This record gives sequence, C-alpha cells and structure tokens, in this order.
Amino acid sequence: MAQDISSVPFGATIVEPPSGEAIPTTIKLTDVEKKLRILLLDVAEFIDGMTPVSDSVKAPEDSLDETPVPDPSNEDEKVKPELAGQRIVLRFTGGWVRDKLLGVGSHDIDVAINKMTGLEFGLKLKEYLELPGHAQQYGLVPAGKEDGKSSGKDKSRKVAPGLYKIEANPEKSKHLETITTNILGLDIDFVNLRKETYTEDSRNPQMEFGTPEEDALRRDATINAMFYNLNTSKIEDFTRRGFEDMGRKIIRTPLDPYQTFKDDPLRVLRLIRFASRLNYTIDDLSQNAMANEEILKALKVKISRERVGIEIDKMLKGPDPCTALRLIDSLGLYNTIFTDPTRELEYNPNLEKFSEVYTAVRDISQNIPDIPLIISKTLLRNPDEQYLAWICASLIPWADAPMVPNSKPNQRPHYAATLVAREGLKAPNRISDVVTGSLRDAEEIGKLVDQCHRQIKWPTTNRVGLDATARDTLGMAIRRWGPTWRSQVWFTLLHELFQETLGSESHQRIYEKYAIFLEQLTKHDVLDAYAFKPLLTGKDLARALNTDPGSWMKDALDVVMEWQLANPGITDPSAAIEAVKVHKAETLHKAATAEQAGGAEKGAKPEETKKNRELPSRLATHFLQLTIRPLFSQNKPHPTLTPAGHASALPKDGKARFPEDTSDAPWKDPKQGHAIELLRWVLSVLGTKGVETNWGLLIPPILKLMDDISLKWKAVGCEMLTLLLKSTPPALLKRTGLGNVFEESLWPLFTYLPNLTEEKESAALLDEVFPALRALADAMYPPSKPTDQTSSSTPREKFLDKILREGILAPTFHAPPSTYPHLATILLKHLPSLQQAMGIDSVKHLQSLIPLLANILSEPLAPAYPPLMVVAAKGAQGCVLNAWPRISVHRGDILKGLTVSWIRVEEEKAKEVDGERQGELEGIMKELKTCVGMLDAVLNGVEDVKWEDEKRELIGADERLRGLFEENGE
Repeated sequence: MAQDISSVPFGATIVEPPSGEAIPTTIKLTDVEKKLRILLLDVAEFIDGMTPVSDSVKAPEDSLDETPVPDPSNEDEKVKPELAGQRIVLRFTGGWVRDKLLGVGSHDIDVAINKMTGLEFGLKLKEYLELPGHAQQYGLVPAGKEDGKSSGKDKSRKVAPGLYKIEANPEKSKHLETITTNILGLDIDFVNLRKETYTEDSRNPQMEFGTPEEDALRRDATINAMFYNLNTSKIEDFTRRGFEDMGRKIIRTPLDPYQTFKDDPLRVLRLIRFASRLNYTIDDLSQNAMANEEILKALKVKISRERVGIEIDKMLKGPDPCTALRLIDSLGLYNTIFTDPTRELEYNPNLEKFSEVYTAVRDISQNIPDIPLIISKTLLRNPDEQYLAWICASLIPWADAPMVPNSKPNQRPHYAATLVAREGLKAPNRISDVVTGSLRDAEEIGKLVDQCHRQIKWPTTNRVGLDATARDTLGMAIRRWGPTWRSQVWFTLLHELFQETLGSESHQRIYEKYAIFLEQLTKHDVLDAYAFKPLLTGKDLARALNTDPGSWMKDALDVVMEWQLANPGITDPSAAIEAVKVHKAETLHKAATAEQAGGAEKGAKPEETKKNRELPSRLATHFLQLTIRPLFSQNKPHPTLTPAGHASALPKDGKARFPEDTSDAPWKDPKQGHAIELLRWVLSVLGTKGVETNWGLLIPPILKLMDDISLKWKAVGCEMLTLLLKSTPPALLKRTGLGNVFEESLWPLFTYLPNLTEEKESAALLDEVFPALRALADAMYPPSKPTDQTSSSTPREKFLDKILREGILAPTFHAPPSTYPHLATILLKHLPSLQQAMGIDSVKHLQSLIPLLANILSEPLAPAYPPLMVVAAKGAQGCVLNAWPRISVHRGDILKGLTVSWIRVEEEKAKEVDGERQGELEGIMKELKTCVGMLDAVLNGVEDVKWEDEKRELIGADERLRGLFEENGE
C-alpha cells in the first residue's frame, strides 16, 4: 500500500528510486517553482483581499482571513454556493506531479483553481502584476524597467507576456477551456476544478465546478490524477490508487475504463503514450476497453485528427516508440489511427509483419551487435532523423497500397501513405514530403542498393548498365533524392524487411547490402552531395557553349555536376569552362585523328586529355537525349531511316516525296534557338567513339534540317552533316548504309539556282553543300594509298568528278558568272581544295575548267567584282599545280586569261581609286603573278615549249605585262 502522504513536508528532497524500490513520497520544488508558488499564492491572497505572504515570506500553513470572491455570474460554469465562501485554493495537477515524483523536470504546469475559472484567475494575475513594484518583486522585470521597456531577451523574466484562451470543443472531446501564459520560463495553464455530467441524449458533458476528488476521478489515469496543493504543500491522491499504481508501474483509469474512453476517446492514445514513456503496463480492463469496437469508432470519428496527430507525435518522439507501436498493433488500433478520414480507402493494410518492422527499428536504434553500426550511424544521426525513422515505420503497412486518384483533374494521384500522414495524423508538409519522396524514389533506391551490393560483392561478374559503385553515380542519386535521402533510404530498407518472407537470415542479408551501400557513400564522401555547388553557373555554361541561356541549363548543370563528382580533384571553375569551349575545326580534327590512332593530344598527359574530353562527352549525350531529340521527335520520321539511324530496308514506293510543313516545328521556335547551337557544339566535340555511340540520336535532326523547305535550314543541315562526317568512321557509314541517303539529300540542292532562287540564298546554301559532299566523299571512299591505285576510275574518283561537274561546271553554265558573280565566287572558292583531292585525275577536266576560268578573268567588267577574279586566279593555280603534265597544251588559254586580266586591272588602278579598292586590285594582281610563277616552274622544263620567248613576245606586245612576267621570269 502507498504511504500516508497527508503530512508530506514542504520542500522535501526527491530522489529517483532504483528499480524495485518505492516511489518517493515527497516533492522538492526548484527555485523557479518556489518563486512561482509564492507568486500564485500572493495573487490568491490579493483576490481574497489579504496581505501577500511574500511580505514576510510566510509559510503556507499560516492562517489567512477569508473573504468572499466575486460571483462569476457572467460565466457559463456557476460556482456552487458552498464554494462561494471558501478561500482560493491552488493545486499543481496531473503530469507535473507524476513527473516530479519520478524525478523528471517539467516546464509545463497545469494549475487548478477551486472557485474561479482559469480566465478570471488569469486576468487577476495580470492585474496584480501590473501594480507598481509587483513584477519587480518576483524578478519578472529588472530594476528600473517597470515601464515595460525591458529588452525581453530573457524569457524567464517576462511579465506574463500574454493570456491565451483555448476554447472548449465538446464535439471533438476537448471539454476543458484553459487559459495559457508563460511565467518565469514556465508554460502555465489555468483551469478550474471540474465535474463532468453526461446525459443519455448527449455525448457531450455538462461542465461545472467540482471538488478535487471529482476532478481527479474524471482524469485519464490514476497516476495523472494526483495534485500538489500549493496552500498546504502536500500531495493529494483522491483516487486512492495513484501513488500505489506508480509503485506497481501500472496505468489504469480512475473510473470504469469503458466510460472513461467513451467520454474522451483520446485517452486511449494518452494511456498508450504514458505506458511507452514510463515503461508501465496498462491494466487488462483498460486494454479490453481500448479494443472495444464502439471505442474505436468514437476514436476515429469523435476526436479531431490534429489531437490524434499530436499524441502519435509525442509517442514517436518519446523514449520508447516501439512499445507505443506494439500496443497500437496488439490492441487492433492501427486501422483506426493510421487512416485517411476524409475518404474511403479500399486498401486494407496487411499487419502480419508489422511487428518485425518496429522491432527492427528498435534493434537498429539500440545498435545491437548483429546489425552493422553504419546503418544507424548514417541514417539515424540525430533526434529528428530518429523521429522520421519511426514515422516511416508506422506507415510501412501502407507502402504497397495502390495510388489514390486525385479529385482535381490532370493532377498526379496520391500515395495512400502520404494521405494517411497528411489527413490522418495532420502531419506537417515536411513529413508528408518525406513520405512522398520515399515512395517515389523507392524503386530507384532499391535497385541502386542491389546493384552496388552485387558489384562490390562479386566484382568479377560482368556488369550490365551503370557502375553503381562509382562516385558520380552515387552522388547524382543523392542529389536526385534530396536532403531527406537518409529517411528515404531508411523507408526502403524497412519496406524490404516488411516484404521479406524468409526470416532472420534474409534480414541479415538486407542489412548487409544496405551497409555496403552506405559504406560506399561514405568512402566517396558523397553523403552531402545534395548540397554540393556546381563549378559552373548557367551563364558560365551558356558562354562556354556560345549559346543563349535558357531552360536547358538546369539539366545541363546536372551533367556538369556528374562530371564534377567523377573528378573530385578538379576544383577550379576555369578547368570546367575550358573543357566545354568549342575548339577550332583543325584542333578537333587533330584530336579525332589522334583518338583514332590511339594516341593523346600533343603536350597533354593521357589522364588530363581523358578528363578534358569526358565533360563535353557527357554534355553532348545529355543534350542529344533530353534537349535536341524532343524538339525533333514531334515531326514525322524520315522515310529512309530506321530508329537506330540505319538506312531503311523497305523498298521505295516510287512516289515523289514532298517536304512536310515544319513551320510550327518546335526547333524553329525562337525560344528554342539554343537547340541548333547546342547541336553544332555537340557535333564539334564528339569524337569517333561519341559519334558511333550517339548515331541514332544525331541522324534524325540533321536529315530533318536538310529536308526542310527553307533554304536557310537546308544550309544549316548541310553544315551539321559536314561536322558529323568529319568524325564518322568509314566503317560506320558503310554499316548503316546512310551514305546513299546523304547523297540523295545533297545532289538535288545544286538545282537551287537563279533565277528561280535568289542568288544570295543559292550561294549561302551551296557554300555548305560543297563541304558536306567533300566530307561524304572522304567518309564513303577514304583516299587510297598510291600503291592501291589502278588504271580504272575508283568510286572515289567518280564521286569527286561528279562534284566538279554538277557542283561547279553545271551551275556556272546555268547561272553565268557575268550575271551572278557572287554565286560563281562561292562555287569557285571550293575548286582548289577539290582539285587537290582529285590530284592528277583533275587533268580530265582541264578542257572545261580552263576556258571557264579564262573567260572569267578576261571579262571586261571583271574588275568590278574583285572576289570573283581572285577565286578564278586561284582556280587556275589549282589547274597548274594538280594537272601540270598537261598544262603546256592549255597554256594559251591560261595566258589569255592572265594577261587580259592583268591589263584590265592596271587600267583600273590608273583611275583614282580609294585605299580599299586599291587593296582589292593589288590582291588580284598578286594571285595572277603567283599563277605565272607556277607556270614558270612547270613550262621551263618542257622541251618543246619556248616559255621565256613567249613571255618576251607578250611583253613586247604590251609593255604593261612586264610587271606580270619579268619578276617571275628573271
């Protein structure tokens, strides 16, 4: 039996008893609690009209005169006549008394008043402290600060900062109306002693002033029904069982448990919370009542979900959440508590293995030897993560529930577990977000953990797909999952335990693979990868790629971060910028050549070269897949192309194919202008391996551009094709069969000539067609070694011949240079490089080329357009350089063009011309003299040609030609 506590002395020392010893029978107040007690008693005497005890620090036993308190006639709750003449008696109630007896400090105190409402007493408290000198007397305001101008930095010295009235809500079983304030750093609730009277026709009680015993009997548990009388400094146990139950570590209700829970169903959860917090046992009668169907229904319907959530929150933040979930599980309360009351959820959670989940959480939290320590060390680092761990555990039974349709149209469906957290527990958004993220990423997390475990456990096994052990793979996963990744990984771990059916051995295997995964994260130092800053900003990247900023940057920066994670030693932003800058075509060609030869760039270490190319390669693949392909995929597929980028094997239907209308194509949208620049950049940085890997992504946009009805986009397509072919291995082009497809797209472009096509547009297009055809020739028919050449024409020779005939001779015939000098200039600009590629085989074209060039040079109005004369002179040089064995036969026509052109330029120079014009004319003369110099080198060695005599004869005929011949002849 409990000891007699009727004579407990004020200020007796409290000591927490060892296990098995009796609960102490005394309470020792702290200094702050002593000061609060005196303040409250002084307020009581102030109300009763007596001199405050603090004047002489009187003991509470001193006699006090009694005067009646004003009748609170304006209150709903009436003071009983027998209370009207009593002095005010104050008591600390409930949890504070229990905790003090257990040696646990508390900052929350409920103060019960015998004859006043909490609101009345609170207002009197405020009135009392506002009297001069009173607040300072209790240390609530520093000396000299009574005017209310104190800094307020010390919460414990504030003067009752505010009185907050919490309304009663009988419909939700919140019967007590309380007044809340903060004094001396303590949260104080004032409420009168209550008696609850229930009627048969109402589930809501009639509240009235009650006696201490009546107030104690209406409470949730005997251990919470003891009072500390401030007037007598004695502990009062009006249930006669509170102190005894504490000694026996039992939780029971003061009255019949069924009626207690029916009156306020939330008491079911409160008792579970106290049992888990105090390590007490709920008595059998109470447990039976808790599982009663009527109580469960009342708990689900009658109690606000906010109050339910608060109790669950306190349980899971308490010292033993496992016991709380075990009681909820064993008493059949799960479906009542963890549900969404706003809708009917058809899914019925399977609780068969729920106990294994919360037991596992307890075992991991307690670091039992069989479970790798790194799991708790990494995933349960602090109280908040431990709390989230229990939240996840409590919702695991809902993890396999089907998605719940969203009532709003075109909105994503809900995860059932998220609804349970948000609507059933009224959890804050951050909790709901963790649950949603855990379910959203669960499949990816589980797959990555499995792959990482498998690749580390069996490293010699052939890997398929990504390297799940690599720093960039793991780091980017952490970034995708975000700051709450630990809770998400934890959720997935628990879900696997919940689904496992093979017992403890399987549990150990799950622990092992998650431990290996976490060890790998720790090894690579990517636990905080979600907070890593990219070396480049979006603007930095846009400048390096020579394109406009846009929405594409966000995902592109992820690629930069992935590269950054793979190369942790690179910390200088300039290194990343240099890695993605577009280089000159010559540099790219050299790099590609070196790559094909298996070597590295000159002057660069192999590992540096690899790193420098790795970032552009990653970005290129990203842009092709996520930026470029979506913009071009909306158009119809190319009829001669398979999805893999091969020539289609389907027979042609023979019908003419007209260009589709692409006026509304996404890639033509000015807002998507970056797409073309990015495609240009991609083609400029991909080497042969990159082209082969991304072949199926590269071909469709290029052919779309070339087939567009607009000549502008056709030209862009040809430019892109040239960049592609420069890095295309001949074997790849042959294997895919696309060489002929490219030919069929390129040759018809030479028909876009004046006057059906404007000269400017025609020139711009054909200026890109020539390089594309040259690159196609090199890719389809690589140059042969001299020893491999035969007397018959090779496919390469035939292809180059066709370029010259259809690309230069035919267009200049249909569009005469004299009429369309700009177009002729563009065409002839490409002649020297074509002649060089043909070599000696260009001899066969001398009969057509030399008259064309000679006529251009000797045209009377030719000096009016100097660029055309320059390219014509360079074309003549190409004839001499590559077809020199037969030049002597055609020297007459060549000399005609050179001499006539020289004289016309001299005549033009004799006129008054400006400096720019003078420079253009001198440029023409320079190229003419160069051509004569080449003739000197060829013809001076020909026996039947008297070259020097011929020159002298021409000089004799016109002295102005001396400047053309003599300097080269002497």
